[in-house]
Amino acid sequence: MEGEGEERQLNIHLDPENLAGVYANFANISFSDYEFTITFARVDHEVEEGDVPGVVVSRVNMSTRFMRELLDAMNDSWSKWSSREGIRNLPETSEGDSN
Repeated sequence: MEGEGEERQLNIHLDPENLAGVYANFANISFSDYEFTITFARVDHEVEEGDVPGVVVSRVNMSTRFMRELLDAMNDSWSKWSSREGIRNLPETSEGDSN
Protein backbone atom coordinates (compact mmCIF):
# COMPACT_ATOMS: atom_id res chain seq x y z
CA MET A 1 0.00 0.00 0.00
CA GLU A 2 1.16 3.50 -0.74
CA GLY A 3 2.10 5.51 2.34
CA GLU A 4 2.82 2.42 4.42
CA GLY A 5 5.82 2.93 6.66
CA GLU A 6 5.78 6.70 6.26
CA GLU A 7 6.22 8.62 9.47
CA ARG A 8 3.32 10.97 10.11
CA GLN A 9 3.90 14.34 11.73
CA LEU A 10 1.54 16.08 14.13
CA ASN A 11 0.46 19.50 12.95
CA ILE A 12 -0.93 21.16 16.08
CA HIS A 13 -2.10 24.78 15.95
CA LEU A 14 -1.51 26.95 19.03
CA ASP A 15 -3.49 30.18 19.26
CA PRO A 16 -1.34 33.14 20.37
CA GLU A 17 -3.54 33.72 23.44
CA ASN A 18 -2.67 30.20 24.66
CA LEU A 19 1.05 30.44 23.95
CA ALA A 20 1.99 31.49 27.49
CA GLY A 21 0.00 28.65 29.08
CA VAL A 22 -1.37 28.86 32.60
CA TYR A 23 0.32 28.41 35.96
CA ALA A 24 -0.98 25.80 38.39
CA ASN A 25 0.35 24.74 41.78
CA PHE A 26 -2.48 22.33 42.64
CA ALA A 27 -4.19 19.50 40.78
CA ASN A 28 -7.13 17.29 41.61
CA ILE A 29 -7.78 14.05 39.74
CA SER A 30 -11.20 12.41 39.60
CA PHE A 31 -12.38 9.47 37.53
CA SER A 32 -15.29 7.34 36.41
CA ASP A 33 -15.39 4.00 34.63
CA TYR A 34 -14.89 5.82 31.32
CA GLU A 35 -12.70 8.87 31.88
CA PHE A 36 -10.33 10.83 34.08
CA THR A 37 -10.64 14.52 34.83
CA ILE A 38 -7.67 16.58 35.96
CA THR A 39 -8.52 19.98 37.41
CA PHE A 40 -5.60 22.40 37.64
CA ALA A 41 -5.79 25.36 40.00
CA ARG A 42 -3.67 28.16 41.35
CA VAL A 43 -4.02 28.42 45.12
CA ASP A 44 -2.71 31.04 47.51
CA HIS A 45 -0.74 29.11 50.14
CA GLU A 46 0.23 32.33 51.91
CA VAL A 47 -3.16 32.69 53.60
CA GLU A 48 -2.57 31.74 57.23
CA GLU A 49 -6.12 31.35 58.52
CA GLY A 50 -9.43 30.09 57.17
CA ASP A 51 -10.04 28.58 53.77
CA VAL A 52 -7.25 28.62 51.23
CA PRO A 53 -8.41 30.64 48.20
CA GLY A 54 -7.81 29.34 44.71
CA VAL A 55 -8.98 29.57 41.13
CA VAL A 56 -9.32 26.82 38.53
CA VAL A 57 -7.08 27.61 35.56
CA SER A 58 -7.84 24.53 33.44
CA ARG A 59 -9.76 21.27 33.44
CA VAL A 60 -8.90 18.36 31.16
CA ASN A 61 -11.10 15.31 30.56
CA MET A 62 -9.50 12.25 28.97
CA SER A 63 -10.16 8.61 28.22
CA THR A 64 -8.67 5.96 30.48
CA ARG A 65 -6.39 4.86 27.64
CA PHE A 66 -5.04 8.37 27.15
CA MET A 67 -4.50 8.70 30.92
CA ARG A 68 -2.24 5.62 30.80
CA GLU A 69 -0.30 7.12 27.87
CA LEU A 70 0.00 10.44 29.71
CA LEU A 71 1.33 8.72 32.83
CA ASP A 72 3.92 6.83 30.77
CA ALA A 73 5.01 10.04 29.03
CA MET A 74 5.20 11.93 32.34
CA ASN A 75 7.26 9.16 33.97
CA ASP A 76 9.64 9.13 31.00
CA SER A 77 10.04 12.92 31.10
CA TRP A 78 10.50 12.93 34.89
CA SER A 79 13.19 10.25 34.60
CA LYS A 80 15.05 12.22 31.91
CA TRP A 81 14.78 15.47 33.89
CA SER A 82 15.95 13.77 37.12
CA SER A 83 18.96 12.26 35.34
CA ARG A 84 19.90 15.60 33.83
CA GLU A 85 19.57 17.39 37.18
CA GLY A 86 21.60 14.68 38.91
CA ILE A 87 24.42 15.10 36.39
CA ARG A 88 24.19 18.88 36.60
CA ASN A 89 24.49 18.76 40.41
CA LEU A 90 27.46 16.39 40.63
CA PRO A 91 30.30 17.85 42.70
CA GLU A 92 33.07 19.20 40.52
CA THR A 93 36.52 17.72 40.91
CA SER A 94 39.74 19.16 39.67
CA GLU A 95 42.34 17.14 37.76
CA GLY A 96 44.84 17.68 40.58
CA ASP A 97 42.75 15.70 43.12
CA SER A 98 44.52 12.56 44.34
CA ASN A 99 41.49 10.53 45.48
